[in-house]
Amino acid sequence: MSSKGLILVVDDHVEMGRMLQDPLTDEGYEVELATGGAEAIRLLRARPFDAVLCDLRMEEVDGFDVLDAARGVDAEMPVLMMTAFGGIESAVEAMRRGAWHYFTKPFRLEEVLIYLRRALEERRLRAENRELRQAAGPGGLGALVGRSAAMRSMYALIEPVAHSGAPVLLRGESGSGKELVARALHSEGPRAAEPFVAVNCTALPHALLESELFGHVKGAFTGATTPRRGLFVEADKGTLFLDEIGDMPSELQAKLLRVLEDGEVRAVGADASRKVEVRIVAATHQDLEARVREGRFRADLFYRLNVVTLRIPPLRERREDIPLLVEHFVARARARNPRSKVTALSAEVVSALGTMPWPGNVRELENLVERLVVLVPRETVELADLKLHAPSVSPEVHPLSLAQEELWPLRQLEGEYISWVVAHCGGNKTRAAELLGIDVSTIHRREREKGTGNSPR
Repeated sequence: MSSKGLILVVDDHVEMGRMLQDPLTDEGYEVELATGGAEAIRLLRARPFDAVLCDLRMEEVDGFDVLDAARGVDAEMPVLMMTAFGGIESAVEAMRRGAWHYFTKPFRLEEVLIYLRRALEERRLRAENRELRQAAGPGGLGALVGRSAAMRSMYALIEPVAHSGAPVLLRGESGSGKELVARALHSEGPRAAEPFVAVNCTALPHALLESELFGHVKGAFTGATTPRRGLFVEADKGTLFLDEIGDMPSELQAKLLRVLEDGEVRAVGADASRKVEVRIVAATHQDLEARVREGRFRADLFYRLNVVTLRIPPLRERREDIPLLVEHFVARARARNPRSKVTALSAEVVSALGTMPWPGNVRELENLVERLVVLVPRETVELADLKLHAPSVSPEVHPLSLAQEELWPLRQLEGEYISWVVAHCGGNKTRAAELLGIDVSTIHRREREKGTGNSPR
């Protein structure tokens, strides 16, 4: 199994260093242990580490020296500081000098693992942003793939919008690629070298989302054992992508509006605000105008966000891109599954995929292609393989065939297809959502729209 990353643990107390080294190794990281600042600096100059966990108070060469050395070797290397001598002054100084996070001993190992994962994810995203700028070619823009008229129209808008500092609202169905468009806007603009930070507003409970966005001070609430700077601060000078903004709780909508108006964020429990300069890209599949009329979304926030709007076309409006997308996804899936024998999908399979309704859009197609790459034991995927490993999209039996004798509204057809997939999965909505490439919440929402609230037939 490949390593999740090379981590340097620095602590002049060997026992404490090993207390971190062993569980990090168990988590899949490769770990080097330095028993002092001088040794840490020597290792940093010898090997390309992905992150550093460093004690602050050490003899001769302290944690600040290690932090400065790490930043000198790689300005984007996340350094997480640890100290048994908690104090606001040292925390502020560590963050000022570029520390990614600051822990006060004793800390919980789970907390260290969470923040280390976040730090490495941010580092990965920064690297991807650079790759997006280099990878733009005739078939797409960065990680966006497609040559259809709908995609070419969107590419033409991305460059001028990317160089604007105005908020952008991305509108499109689940799985259509809104985050990829957000990343393209970031990578094609003047903030490309700065952080791109993404958060899904439906992924966290209200209380956690507030802390995640705006940060918190130590002791702000039960469990807040260390300060958290928040995603707005992490995205300072860069881009913050707020996915599913339509589902943001009303209390947080008001706080977000103040940030957009004043350019300041106040952490939970803090006495003062902090200036930030962040470009906001928000996304939603919701009808925000309807939510404004219903009183579920603030009108003033909507007008603040709706300065520039980009509509992301669903896959059914760009079916001519499916062959190109299939080729792209096969290459990606093979890279993740190097033992696979699959090198291509047959022309018949690609043709069949072009007839599907794709309620889960590009995400559903990618999931299907990877499933075939993993499961098919030969070089070329044939129609029989499609029926065996992905019966939910078999062209002879899915609900699209029911609509051939009469024209159905698209929304109804999508709803019937989702219902059919859930039934095919024995009522397991989590499995159905995975097959479709959509969130389980989307299945529940479509059920409510049908007025039953029960499992689809």
